[in-house]
Amino acid sequence: MQCVILAGGLGTRMRPLTDACPKTMLPVRGRPFAHHQLHWLAAQGVTEVVYSIGHQGDLIRRYWDQERPPVSGIRYVDEGQRLRGTAGALRLAREQGVLDERFFVVYGDSFLPVEFGPIWRAFQASAQPALMTVLRNEGRWDRSNVIYEPGRVVLYDKASAPGMQHIDYGLSCFRRDLFDDPGPADLVVLFRELSISGRLAAFEVHERFYEIGSPAGLRDFEQYLDAGVGAVKY
Repeated sequence: MQCVILAGGLGTRMRPLTDACPKTMLPVRGRPFAHHQLHWLAAQGVTEVVYSIGHQGDLIRRYWDQERPPVSGIRYVDEGQRLRGTAGALRLAREQGVLDERFFVVYGDSFLPVEFGPIWRAFQASAQPALMTVLRNEGRWDRSNVIYEPGRVVLYDKASAPGMQHIDYGLSCFRRDLFDDPGPADLVVLFRELSISGRLAAFEVHERFYEIGSPAGLRDFEQYLDAGVGAVKY
């Protein structure tokens, strides 16, 4: 299984820490967050990672050049200083020929303690070009943005809408051909279009997500690691 990690953003909510360091390289309990994330991905069967990098991306390259990565291969797609948006980054990876026919996508600041195997199998069985994992949220972590029915996203809208009880969990699957042609720059727009056209599969998960994109999120993840939760097996 291949996973693209979107790690090119500026990390503005974590400034000044991210002025000279990408979010995914922020230290968490003595190691860069990227170490925790990649070892978890490998434990879930991911064999190759494609890093979409931009801001201070060389620091990510340098770290994995010095450390032995837990996956068989790491590739890099560099957006440089002109960030193309989350969907634009995947389109650039498509143009550079590094994407498998099907692949996962996660964000460089997200730790998602769920089993990837069932999600991958559900995506393959769906015959849809994309799959979104969703969590029943009810306003706990952020504004709910998904109307979910078993197996599909009825509507995804970042602005939220009446009847929304689920939230985008941050782990997605895509078919490569979805990025063959020009389209929206942001995955937010692409997901909405796919949901409206009935082409966005869904898989409901039940474990909360962790992220280091905010000081509060970083503290929560540190507490998760300190608790020695059994799901962390790397």
